[in-house]
Amino acid sequence: MFTLDRRRFLASSVSLAAMASISESAFAATETIHREAGVKLKLGLNAYSFNKQLREGSMSLADAVHFCAKQGVDALDATGYYFAGYPNVPTDEYIYTLKRVAFVNGVAISGTGVHNDFAVADPAARKKDVQFIKDWIVVASKLGAPVIRVFSGSSRPAAEFEKTFAWMVPDLQECAAFGKEHGVIVGLQQHNDFIKTAAEEIRLIDAVGSDYFACILDIGSLRSGDPYAEIEKMVPYAVSWQIKEEVGRDGKSEPTDLTKIRAIIDRSGYRGYLPFEALDSGDPQAKIIAFLDKIRRTFAS
Repeated sequence: MFTLDRRRFLASSVSLAAMASISESAFAATETIHREAGVKLKLGLNAYSFNKQLREGSMSLADAVHFCAKQGVDALDATGYYFAGYPNVPTDEYIYTLKRVAFVNGVAISGTGVHNDFAVADPAARKKDVQFIKDWIVVASKLGAPVIRVFSGSSRPAAEFEKTFAWMVPDLQECAAFGKEHGVIVGLQQHNDFIKTAAEEIRLIDAVGSDYFACILDIGSLRSGDPYAEIEKMVPYAVSWQIKEEVGRDGKSEPTDLTKIRAIIDRSGYRGYLPFEALDSGDPQAKIIAFLDKIRRTFAS
């Protein structure tokens, strides 16, 4: 039923198809995302794969763009942590220089992300993080990034899930409304923090009820039950991914079965970016290239 354009996915030099204009009705609030049938993937690299090098300054986001270009990777997910001056917003000169470097190298900026915390009781702290996300939505818009990755909260207050959930919803609604004004989708990454399961992620997406609020499907942060069953539940809500080398099953890590990920995508239908992340110790370039090779071989036939 679903057809994957694997030649375009695997090619070291990938031309970008012209995008058809999308009306506001293309996304329906409190429902799954409405896509054309079939599978169309664009491979991306999450900048976190170069976390140590980017944080210590031995590598820049522009260097990460060049790495993607050399490896034939379609896009870079340029996490905000690695922009000059973070958490403050970068200058327009910095943003536009990175945007140009990416454009002339044929590498899209598939998204960016920040670290917020809406699981805190202090409304002033949450209000500050709402403004923080808004500021970075503007950065994403200038950068041409279609989505900004955010979190629910860094902790799960004991016996106060419902109360915390209730105050989190309007904060995320405000962020999504601002994202809509700037053409940037706010993507919630479930990270085994306040949000732990597919059901909780979907419930929060439905509660926010915005066509500019969706799922960043982090396959490595689902830690209970069958991770592949959890992943499949979230695909209809996903606007981007984080493909990782390990998944969690009942609190224990195990190597990701990429053939199962491929099967889920083929069954469910997904069109868009598929960023991956390699985090093992050692030479990051070697680790990334090895994981990239596994992904390509899995999706080759």
